[in-house]
Amino acid sequence: MRLGVVGYVPGDPRAVTEEVLRKALDLEVTSACYHGPGEILDELTTSDCYRVNDLYGNLGLELAQFGVGYRECLFDPEASVRERVVRIIHRGLEVGSALRAHNVLIRTGSLNPGGSYDPAPENHEPGRLEVLIDTLSRVADKAEAEGMNVVVETHALTIMGSPEINRQVVDAVGSDRLRVVMDFVNHFQSLAQVYNSAERLNRIFDVMGPISTVAHIKDISVEPGFVIHMNEEVPGAGELDLVTAVRRWEALHPDGYMLVEHLPEDKIPTAVANVRRIAAEAGVRII
Repeated sequence: MRLGVVGYVPGDPRAVTEEVLRKALDLEVTSACYHGPGEILDELTTSDCYRVNDLYGNLGLELAQFGVGYRECLFDPEASVRERVVRIIHRGLEVGSALRAHNVLIRTGSLNPGGSYDPAPENHEPGRLEVLIDTLSRVADKAEAEGMNVVVETHALTIMGSPEINRQVVDAVGSDRLRVVMDFVNHFQSLAQVYNSAERLNRIFDVMGPISTVAHIKDISVEPGFVIHMNEEVPGAGELDLVTAVRRWEALHPDGYMLVEHLPEDKIPTAVANVRRIAAEAGVRII
């Protein structure tokens, strides 16, 4: 497998410098990834993208994932909202192609105005999933035209809240260019699953593995409280059997990237070192 990070690099490609890329290079990873805000995408020129490509190429780095930022929901009842977000994603696919990204990451959004990953009962009303599939089909058409992979970041609190729903949606769209992120941490739904994580990981990989092209590697810690509180954790510092996760990813995608993400910069080196230790224990070589 390959190892990269989401971090260090600013969201605007015009602000990327050799200095920030060397922070990733010093960890001996081969990819440094970032998310580009939707509002800047139209400002980016081909020259902007080629300049960044030269920096990455000169340092031997790749862009495994380029995230597209927006607040809109892909299954919003208002057609005008869906039109706006499709336009943003289409432009993001063009920019991702120009940046030679392996994958362009998007999210489904939520009908909760609080945020894209905030739960809402309206997300699960009859017909919402069909609207999402229609929107994703339009995204997939553009991805095919650009020769790009577009990956959906899914989560237990979203409309694509389980591995099984992920597979249902991808199959319904029917495009090899529409995939999901193998972010297995996002699909633990109970304390029992966390404490018997190998079984849950195997289920997630059985269902989602064949429809994933990039993975995120994190851990889970359980916090005391009146109800269940499960938090993302530095890989190797939580409860999950990450040896199983690494082995399953290697078996499915031996050239695929696992990305360390959602960490402050001072914790990224520890996370990368822990993943290397876990991979060695798993008998998996990081290339």
